Amino acid sequence: MRLLGSQSGQDRHIRMGRFLGSLRWLTIWAFLVVVPIVCRAQAPQGTPPNAELLPQPAIPAILAAFDRYETVAMPEAHGDKDLDDFIFSLIRNPEFPAKVNDIAVECGNSLYQPILDRYIAGENIPFAEVQKVWRNTTQPMCGISGFFEQFFPLVRALNQTLPPTRRLRVLAADPPINWDQVETIDDYLRFKDRDVSIASVIEKEVLAKHRKALMLFGVVHLMHGVAVPPPGDAVTIYEKNHPHVTFVINNLADDFNLPAFAVSRFANWPAPSLALAKGSWLGGMELANAFPVPFSLNQDCQPVYNFPQEKQMADLVDAFLYLGPSDLRLAEPIPADVVLDTGYMTKWLWRSALITPPAETLTEFDKRAVEGADNQLFPVMPNINSIMQSVIQGCLQHKGQK
Repeated sequence: MRLLGSQSGQDRHIRMGRFLGSLRWLTIWAFLVVVPIVCRAQAPQGTPPNAELLPQPAIPAILAAFDRYETVAMPEAHGDKDLDDFIFSLIRNPEFPAKVNDIAVECGNSLYQPILDRYIAGENIPFAEVQKVWRNTTQPMCGISGFFEQFFPLVRALNQTLPPTRRLRVLAADPPINWDQVETIDDYLRFKDRDVSIASVIEKEVLAKHRKALMLFGVVHLMHGVAVPPPGDAVTIYEKNHPHVTFVINNLADDFNLPAFAVSRFANWPAPSLALAKGSWLGGMELANAFPVPFSLNQDCQPVYNFPQEKQMADLVDAFLYLGPSDLRLAEPIPADVVLDTGYMTKWLWRSALITPPAETLTEFDKRAVEGADNQLFPVMPNINSIMQSVIQGCLQHKGQK
């Protein structure tokens, strides 16, 4: 890690491990928040001990799922480079365009869908215009994502190798926020219904047109049967009218709080692997015993645990993706062109402070980046108590500003 201005441009590629991992957890709502809280994992109750997870080669299994489902949904990178690399391998697979029509993404502002369509189709669009698609979403995480900085150009390049009938379309599913018109937290909160936006895009652009889509979103948007807070997460919303059309995958090496006996069962698995949840010991675990249970904040800025903790994992997701041991995962670096764009970074820091105070200067950002760069491994879980207090503090500050 090097401070900005201390070396030549080619040496200023800021790489962030623990710091970027912390940003992943801090990308949250001010008054409607979904954040994880650690729950102690326990041995599954009432699950046959011989109901093992059966790993299959991941990419062939995911491609085969499109033969039975209209959409296959999985978490995107969120700072995890191993997941980045897997997704790139998946969409580069020669069979992928034969199975899939669309890729719907969390880090895409639907306001810019016309520009995105033209760019992905191969038109000569200035890259500064295209960058608005992922830099200007409701989520600060997206604006500094190395994954999405590469994802859109990659799909564009892939399309140039395909006949017109097989070219991929990328769907921007984030609400159409116009940051030029956002001055207060109330302006921002008009675009808080992200799951409604995602569900609408999938219904109108994929299901109504009988197309097939890969969905790349944080897993809390993708679980089956999650109706809290109303109207629920994106998959639950559109499954009311389109049941059994989505195959949901969760990353086994991400967001899990499994005991040592469980982790040891994966020691000999090949990576990457995919295992079906139904009928397995992990699928039979209750959410609270296997996955950090999300909460929301009420109008008094206090946490409310209204997520269906009693549901088994197999009720919520259909399969688990294994990419190797959690403690060997790598963190995704922030692209150098993002960090060196001081004009954009100034805006990014202002937006981040609007959503989750306190504010931070560019110098403070650089300092935290330097301090967090001594470990390039992806952090499995930060100190959740400090995260919770930061969320509550931000909520209280926003209430004081109203």
